[in-house]
Amino acid sequence: MTYEKFEIEINTLKNFCEIYCKDKHQNQESKEICLEYKSKTFNLKLDLCKECQEVINYSFLKLQSCPHEIKPRCRKCPKPCYEKKQWKDIAKVMKYSAIKLSLGKIKSRILNIFD
Repeated sequence: MTYEKFEIEINTLKNFCEIYCKDKHQNQESKEICLEYKSKTFNLKLDLCKECQEVINYSFLKLQSCPHEIKPRCRKCPKPCYEKKQWKDIAKVMKYSAIKLSLGKIKSRILNIFD
């Protein structure tokens, strides 16, 4: 996968995990992490609790080791690399955050109609 695609993927994971964690958990800690992908370094600032930090670290690890040149969506991957428990954890985060983001967009469109 390209550097640009990797950066999009890690930022999507970051945003979704932060939305989920902010709404569901307490005691978020601000932490900067450094990820390497094919000799390029990416720096991210995460505001997550310890539980969500473990989930996102696992996801980053799997993303860094993805063998596909053109990365498919993980749920459609012919050779899934996630363990079952971690898959359920990240799927719960992604589902919640996607719904929340979609509802936010719908709400702002409705408010714009009445402004």
